[in-house]
Amino acid sequence: MLARNHPNDFRGGTTPCGILAFVKAWHAALAALSLFSPQASTAADDLRSAARELARKTSAWSRGPVAAAYRNLSSLPDSEITAVRREFEAALAGSAEAATGAEVRITLSENASEFLLVEEIRKGDEAQVWMASWKRSQRTLASVSGITLDKKLVWEQDEPILDVAFAGDRMLVLAPSQITVHNGRAERAVLKWGPFAPGRPWSRDLRGRLRVNGDRVQAFLPWLVCNGSATPALVLQCAPSEAPWVLESGNHAILLANFAADRNYFDGRVVAQNGSSRSVAPFYSAVAVDEPGGTTWLLALVDGRAQLFDAAWVPVATLASWGSDLVGISAQCAAASLVLATRPGDANEPDALQAFSIVNRAAAPVSSPLTFSGPVTALWPSGATAAVAVARDLATGRYGAYVVTVVCSP
Repeated sequence: MLARNHPNDFRGGTTPCGILAFVKAWHAALAALSLFSPQASTAADDLRSAARELARKTSAWSRGPVAAAYRNLSSLPDSEITAVRREFEAALAGSAEAATGAEVRITLSENASEFLLVEEIRKGDEAQVWMASWKRSQRTLASVSGITLDKKLVWEQDEPILDVAFAGDRMLVLAPSQITVHNGRAERAVLKWGPFAPGRPWSRDLRGRLRVNGDRVQAFLPWLVCNGSATPALVLQCAPSEAPWVLESGNHAILLANFAADRNYFDGRVVAQNGSSRSVAPFYSAVAVDEPGGTTWLLALVDGRAQLFDAAWVPVATLASWGSDLVGISAQCAAASLVLATRPGDANEPDALQAFSIVNRAAAPVSSPLTFSGPVTALWPSGATAAVAVARDLATGRYGAYVVTVVCSP
């Protein structure tokens, strides 16, 4: 998720500097956690017994004090990672021979059938990884049955991809240097930004948005807005502008939001669909949520919270701990609003999308995580029933754009 991820990757523990180098060696193993049912993992009855089992292995492997860090990459609430910390540290304290000088990172993750607790431990030049797993309850399994997320790679390139949109049989690809249009195998540079740049460098971790409405096309970048037509040929006119960006959600709700041009987020000034203006906390992304009283908004705030607002833009709930990219999506098999959310992480880790249902101002997972081979760097709606996710492959460094849809099981 690059810099848009908030820094709370390690919850309930410290982040020793020495742990960072060794953690990178285990990225490939962690990439598969969402789909992997570990044959070598220890079976546990529940989260607490899994934490105690990892503490037992830690104590047997080395002796002395532990510098531990914790993070939650699952759909479980953060209170569960707090319970992991409590059980793990209590078990170590009760051990006759506790680990010495060891740096530990414990990750709470999941796949379709199990929850996983993964411990990465380092002492000097030695390192080890252990896993403990336990079965989901029938209630939890039911909550993720019936809906699956599917992804289809539609474009790949070396230059970062900011967004992808479709106009008829043409695909538009927005990049930091230009828009390109693709029709079959044909490729044509539609517009390069050079002549329109306002003499200021792009912000770090540049963001951009393509919006297609009928035959009208808009491109939003910091300090620059382009408007034009998709038919009979794609023609855009660009000009320096600080006009608000148009944000859409799965049910076609629209929000105007001012982008902080020298940053990578929205500054909090918004205009709702009824024309009312509000000022809220700065945020990265927004999703419309259907409630009995009407449509409200869920924002991924810069401080790391996912904040739900009521119709008067009063905060009413803080939802699950997610990454900074959220998108609304519609599906016939979902009676409530669906939110696709990335998970907390950083620029050197694989990412995942998971679907959540928002009911009674609470989030519940309704799909298993959909994994990517690197961080998700952009996530935007693509019509009402799909989303475009861009991920950077950690092995090749190339950027891939995927169309993500909801598949409803019979």
